[in-house]
Amino acid sequence: MNGNNISGKITVLLVDDSAIVLTVLKRILAPCPDIEVVGTARDGREALERIPKLSPRVICTDLHMPVMDGLELTREVMDRFPTPILVVSVSVKDNVMNVFKLLEAGAVDVFPKPHGILEGDYCDSRNELAQKIRILAGVNVVRRRRRIEAPSPPLKDEPAVSPKIVVIGASTGGPVALQRVLSALPPSFPLPIVCVQHISDGFLLGLVEWLDSVCGLKMAIAREGWQPLPGTVYFPPEGTHLLFNAEGRFRYSRENGVNGHRPSVSMTFESAANIFGDAAIGVLLTGMGSDGASGMKAIHDAGGITIAQDEKTSVVFGMPKQAIELGAAREVAPLEEIASLIMSYAAIR
Repeated sequence: MNGNNISGKITVLLVDDSAIVLTVLKRILAPCPDIEVVGTARDGREALERIPKLSPRVICTDLHMPVMDGLELTREVMDRFPTPILVVSVSVKDNVMNVFKLLEAGAVDVFPKPHGILEGDYCDSRNELAQKIRILAGVNVVRRRRRIEAPSPPLKDEPAVSPKIVVIGASTGGPVALQRVLSALPPSFPLPIVCVQHISDGFLLGLVEWLDSVCGLKMAIAREGWQPLPGTVYFPPEGTHLLFNAEGRFRYSRENGVNGHRPSVSMTFESAANIFGDAAIGVLLTGMGSDGASGMKAIHDAGGITIAQDEKTSVVFGMPKQAIELGAAREVAPLEEIASLIMSYAAIR
């Protein structure tokens, strides 16, 4: 019997070298009626032995383990048994950049081990962990093959108004999508870039450090009052909406989240539309939900350039799909072409 169809539930394999952590994670997920933990493993090699029999729909793995760590496990799974992987690790507190190497290898998302794990305080973690597993269960992963660079799209006519800023939004699958786009832009890119990435608390700094290590552009956490500079990529602080004042400088907002998100892609996009109008370039990448769609429509209606990632290359097509259905996307393109489109519209020849 295929393990991913037990009672119609989402079947999960937990991989961690700590018996305590495995027990706690099982207890966290036990009340979820649509999720079934079908097995556990203490290291990557043991997990690989169990995957063919269990056929899990989602694998949750730690990073640091003996025998075979989470990075090697991820590479092997993507090569032999393509399955959505959620990284559940305390490495967010230690060397968080290693966590993003798992995403680069094929893992889909990250989640911190629950706080107070020994005290049994699970409630705050249950909803977010369960929701991530549900999202990953719907992801169709494929074997990782050597990337073939797509030909550059034809150069676009220069906008009537010279662009002044690029705003990018992403959620599930976004870190690697951002890496692909940003690493293809030259260090001399003439515009500032603002990125809003939905990510669990505690992982933002690691994301910024990882992107800084693999991209030629400079990465920074935006500060209130800063003037965005060309060739720099800015991210909002955790739990903060990033907006622009009348002078185009950054300002913060900590009002309620939009569709549960703070920072919200749409709030940043709408602020860019209000301040920069047709001089804004909006890009919406892979992600679950609808955040960013209305904001992209605001940029589109203001005369700005809007680009949505296509369905084939999106890990989750929710956010781009919503924008496309609103008529907000001037361009719909595969991930490999988005950097070239940005450069074309930014009049980089």
